[in-house]
Amino acid sequence: MFTPKKLGLMTTLASVVTFLSSSAFAQPFGAAAAKAGSNEFDVRTAAMIGAGIAIGLGALGGTLGQGRAAAAALEGISRNPGAASRIQTPMILGLALIESLVLFSWVIAFFLQGK
Repeated sequence: MFTPKKLGLMTTLASVVTFLSSSAFAQPFGAAAAKAGSNEFDVRTAAMIGAGIAIGLGALGGTLGQGRAAAAALEGISRNPGAASRIQTPMILGLALIESLVLFSWVIAFFLQGK
């Protein structure tokens, strides 16, 4: 499923996103902040970027998960048509749970825009 090359690339990408987003919120306070030239829009900009990444990754992951679930269910039904009712119900439940995670990422992105 995951080759070591893909796993290394995914780990590197996750590390870069994690470290870049945390450093955006590490702003100095007090007199150092005035000298550094930072303002309140730096945090808002980082939050907007984080919101865009959150909803993009949430939608991408949900789409891939739903596609794999539907493909596996259709393959199971095509191999054994008599089990269609026993396969369809858990598939619909699984798709609903996947969709709830996508909506959860949308809610997080919405709250990040309010920061």
